[in-house]
Amino acid sequence: MSNNQSSDKALWQGAIIPASITALLSLIVMATLNGRSGAIGAFLASITVIIFFSVHLLVARISRNLDPMITMALAMFSYFAKVVFMGVFLLLVTRFTDRSTVDRGSFAICAILITMAWLFGEVRSFLKLRVQLPLPKKEGDIL
Repeated sequence: MSNNQSSDKALWQGAIIPASITALLSLIVMATLNGRSGAIGAFLASITVIIFFSVHLLVARISRNLDPMITMALAMFSYFAKVVFMGVFLLLVTRFTDRSTVDRGSFAICAILITMAWLFGEVRSFLKLRVQLPLPKKEGDIL
């Protein structure tokens, strides 16, 4: 496995572990507090957040060796597509499910908590990687 693949794996694992633990705990708490509708809301939030952020890491992995302009275009497209799909998903959930089936408050709280856990884990694992980036050379540098 190359160094790039191992760093991608480390980033994903660093993010998925705290997000999964948070998702499991929030599912248990919301099921206890709000019953089945809370559990369904927490489950939908868990799946939504994990897929949303996993796509981000997948796009970063795919575009690693591409031209920076293409990478930026791909990142913007993927972000736009995720936002559109998220909007459609939320519209479908609100239109075609009853509030007694999916608790909206449980969904919102869990989505925020899992997002925070994902971002915390991803930042923490990135800081552990200690990726060496080449610095631009100045005039007069020997090397």
